[in-house]
Amino acid sequence: MEAKNNKKTIWAWSMFDWANQSYNLVITSTIFPAYFVEVTKFNAHGKDTVTFFGRTFVNTVLSNYILGLSYLIVAAILPILTSIADYKGNKKTYLQLFTWLGSLACFGLFFFKPGVGLEIPMICFGLASIGYCGGFVFYNSYLPQIATPDQQDAVSAKGFIYGYVGSIVVQVLCFVVVLAPQLFGITDEWLPARISFIMVFVWWIGFSIIPFRLLPKGRPNVGSHRYNVLTGGFKELAKVYGKVKSMPLLKRFLASFFFYSVGVQTILLVAGNFAAKELHMSEEALISIVLIIQVVAVPGAMLASASSKKYGNVRTLVWLIAVWSVVCFCAYLITNSVQFYVAAVIIGVAMGGVQSLSRSTYSKYLPENIPDTASFFSFYDVTEKISIVVGLFCFGLVESLTSEMRNSTLALDGFFVLGLIMMIVLLIAENRSVKYGEAKSA
Repeated sequence: MEAKNNKKTIWAWSMFDWANQSYNLVITSTIFPAYFVEVTKFNAHGKDTVTFFGRTFVNTVLSNYILGLSYLIVAAILPILTSIADYKGNKKTYLQLFTWLGSLACFGLFFFKPGVGLEIPMICFGLASIGYCGGFVFYNSYLPQIATPDQQDAVSAKGFIYGYVGSIVVQVLCFVVVLAPQLFGITDEWLPARISFIMVFVWWIGFSIIPFRLLPKGRPNVGSHRYNVLTGGFKELAKVYGKVKSMPLLKRFLASFFFYSVGVQTILLVAGNFAAKELHMSEEALISIVLIIQVVAVPGAMLASASSKKYGNVRTLVWLIAVWSVVCFCAYLITNSVQFYVAAVIIGVAMGGVQSLSRSTYSKYLPENIPDTASFFSFYDVTEKISIVVGLFCFGLVESLTSEMRNSTLALDGFFVLGLIMMIVLLIAENRSVKYGEAKSA
């Protein structure tokens, strides 16, 4: 068994975040959302409606539904894959499989341009999301394997910081191509954005080679599986759920995590469409805003890690969720780009903190030296993916019913409030358990 807290291993693990966050920034947050709205906003009827496999959708509702479906697929297949990974100790194989799937799908987006049907581009869009989300499950499951509990906050924050910085670098490279295509002799107005999709492919798969080579293999857990691994994944998930029910603090954390993740993850996924459609912001302005979010997310993750050491993970999360709730409500009132810039700075700081701290808090609540880390993190990620499905569906449904995307933000804020209440309940329960020495705390 490889020793924990190995600097080289932690660096290799962090480099996976450096590699795959290029997708998260360019495809889900900046260039692709703006490009998609521009390509699809005017059809023969002069409305923001598109045809997909013979059915008509509002363009941004379609993209939200495709994302939601991709997360639902991930939630459905990961229990099977993580069971096999724990059984055979080959989770790095699945890390590679999903990375190749996602990066190649980004390459496929290069062929999306005006006049081309949406079916294949949207399938590529969904597959890229599946590749990104699927790889992240196995990536997250390495955290308790490579770091001791006292180091997991810092290591988790380091991974996110690498991701933020890496995504900024690749975004700047894409930014140059999009804003100054004449430097490269490009005259086709649609080509710069499409080139950025190829750049994501190269960056994502290129830097992923580092963790592919240096991360340790999973530890086989043959003795614990007495059933077919194809169906056993769901049995394993049920077994993890049974264990979670016997851990009162972990159970409360996951309940809160589900509700605030509905808000956090949905906002991150739809912010680009909101800015492009509701505020009519240009692709250049959208890119600059998301760059600001990524930049301030770095000190946000650092501050959250420092705060968790002084005040504890749960107390820090209470404040972060409260900030998210206020910003989400204010999003309903945003009417211009200046207000959006201000909200972006606050979201960036809160995003850096809540993402890194959520992962490390869950890891801290787990029993130490468990062999089936992939299955436990499968439960965590399935919880998150289902929350995203709920969030995207609610967001798209409210927009469809009211024809106003900003109304959807009010629905999301309700989830933040529920998550905040549950996190406060967890804080009270944790203080009580520490007082009486009843359970492990974060």
